[in-house]
Amino acid sequence: MPPRPRTRKARIARKRARRVAAADNDLTPSQWETLVALWGACAYCGGPGPFQKDCVLPISRGGRYTRDNVVPACRSCNASKCNAEVTGWMRRKKLDERAFLQGHAEILLHLRERRDDDGAPTAGAGAPSS
Repeated sequence: MPPRPRTRKARIARKRARRVAAADNDLTPSQWETLVALWGACAYCGGPGPFQKDCVLPISRGGRYTRDNVVPACRSCNASKCNAEVTGWMRRKKLDERAFLQGHAEILLHLRERRDDDGAPTAGAGAPSS
């Protein structure tokens, strides 16, 4: 086995890979496709694709790759946001924070009203209470 690279970039990449692996990530490819279709553009700037998965709450701040935390972002927005808090970053970039938050809330509501891919209701959306 070759020795691991000892560059700063490599250390950061390994540390991020450990954080991602340790988090409970359950975003399926079909959920990602649904998110891209529902947003139709970059969630932040409204620009065209190709899109990258961006965590609204970054993994470094406790976020996960889940349907409720991931939005499609253009490469520029994803790289610029990095691990910043979304609303503060949007204010600094002079992006429409209100439009994003409203769109995100509407999409989450829509997703919760829909059924999961396996036909089971999503939590809190018509699921029988015990």
